[in-house]
Amino acid sequence: MTNPLLNLREGPVARLRLNRPDLHNAFDAMLIAALTGALEAVADDDSVRVVILEGEGPSFSAGADLNWMRGMAAASEADNRTDSLALARLMRTLDELPKPTIARVQGAAFGGGVGLVACCDIAVASVDAKFGLTESKLGLLPAVISPYVIEAIGPREARRWFATAEIFDAPTAQRIGLLHEVVPAAELDAAVQRQTDLLLKAGPIASAQAKALVRRVAHEHDRDRLDADNAALIARLRVSEEGQEGLGAFLEKRKPRWCK
Repeated sequence: MTNPLLNLREGPVARLRLNRPDLHNAFDAMLIAALTGALEAVADDDSVRVVILEGEGPSFSAGADLNWMRGMAAASEADNRTDSLALARLMRTLDELPKPTIARVQGAAFGGGVGLVACCDIAVASVDAKFGLTESKLGLLPAVISPYVIEAIGPREARRWFATAEIFDAPTAQRIGLLHEVVPAAELDAAVQRQTDLLLKAGPIASAQAKALVRRVAHEHDRDRLDADNAALIARLRVSEEGQEGLGAFLEKRKPRWCK
């Protein structure tokens, strides 16, 4: 049986590659479990500094595997709830991963594939990529991935795309906030590498904690608590080993030790 997920290492970079190219990397229970486990493993691996999520073959991920969906349609509501919670665990694990993440997107990214893109910190796609939240065509909704997609594109855009199930192109995905960068297909790897290089120049602890800071600031409404927490964070970082090395390197006009 072909491994549904390839875990490739390039020094401090982990490339997690969805590996069901004949099915456009569609989700099933095995792929969801494999990707969740791989993400949990890299979260605890201090040697990993950047995670790239990508798809083998012509597509990033076409969403749910039709055979898997057929099986779930015949299952009980309780079984469907359990199955959906496994997907929810995957999305939250990716969204909260204590490592910077990059989505490398080509071809189709539909349904849960859009969810994966929304959960990544940086999303880069080839100009010919196509996107769709197509669940409403089946009488369903992208419920499990909705928190992450709505955070990426905003409620107004989500109301349109969730309801219409319309396919949209990469420039549209960039305009609404799902993507950060759109490049010609031949330049996709170079664009991903540029982002990887930038992340590797940042302090490992700082880059890992960046998303936690953004999430806390975005959702904390107590301004006094926010000021206190942010002051405590920057004070802690300034006196930390990494902060001292970064400031020292800047003042001494040299590269910090984490830059190879």
